[in-house]
Amino acid sequence: MRAPYGSPEFWRDYRLAVEGKPVAAATGPTPGTLSWLIAKYLTTAEWRELKPATRKQRHGFYRAMEKTAGNEPLQAIDRRAILAGRDRRRDTPYAANNFLKSLRGLFRWALDADYVKADPTHGIKLLAGTNEDGFHAWTEEELERFEATWAVGTRQRLAFDLLLFTGLRRGDAVRLGRPHVRNGEFTLRTEKTGMVVVAPILPPLAASIAATATGEMTFLATERGLPFGKESFGNWFGKACREAKCPGSAHGLRKAGARRAVEEGATEAQLNALFGWADGSRESATYTRTANRAKLAREARATPAPSIPVRDQG
Repeated sequence: MRAPYGSPEFWRDYRLAVEGKPVAAATGPTPGTLSWLIAKYLTTAEWRELKPATRKQRHGFYRAMEKTAGNEPLQAIDRRAILAGRDRRRDTPYAANNFLKSLRGLFRWALDADYVKADPTHGIKLLAGTNEDGFHAWTEEELERFEATWAVGTRQRLAFDLLLFTGLRRGDAVRLGRPHVRNGEFTLRTEKTGMVVVAPILPPLAASIAATATGEMTFLATERGLPFGKESFGNWFGKACREAKCPGSAHGLRKAGARRAVEEGATEAQLNALFGWADGSRESATYTRTANRAKLAREARATPAPSIPVRDQG
């Protein structure tokens, strides 16, 4: 009997044995191993309910795990093994946390489906890291350097202005076009969270759109006038960044836009509306907290505390 006791595969083989029929030749991963569990999970409704970007990210982690531990029995994937995997990625907290989240999703489903007796990820903490991910937020100097390299009217500058002045992720920025704009505002349901963002087309962005050759349905388009794919756009824009000697990325512009919005007085609720974050978002809270601390520090330098304590007349 190859399959774990009580599983559908176990009872299938048991019935065949009782009836004196040959057991079907084993195909696919060995039952009871990590690869076997992953293969099961990828066919479930829980997996299909995840956002496409989340599925793609977690699928990458699962494939990497299968190469190193795919044939390990599920009993060997314990708390100690998962902690070791997280800690091997400690220099990149964002990757370490996504590794842990991938295993949480897998083993929480496996526990509900009675494939495991306990969730080995339970109680393991995420590492302290950056607010939303590990992407570098563009500095003001880097923004100015890109603008000096790519003038208004170039496709590279339009991409830059779209990302900076809308705060959209690259997957949403490449979908934005005139059909989404009405009365000077754009309305778009975001790809990652499904939140609907309604925001103004700011004057610098409007000027950039007017000066640039755009696609029929999307503002950003390839040289042949076709819409960009998310991945191809990332590669193309990364090249433009390197030519401008900027270490930033498309997502780093989103962070820079959030920083600017907070410095201009945006509240957490306004950030959530602009950037498609859920109410109570950890991302918006981090930006406002950081900006408020910087503002207090600047005010303290402008009006330093008195060096001699003030005492009452008595």
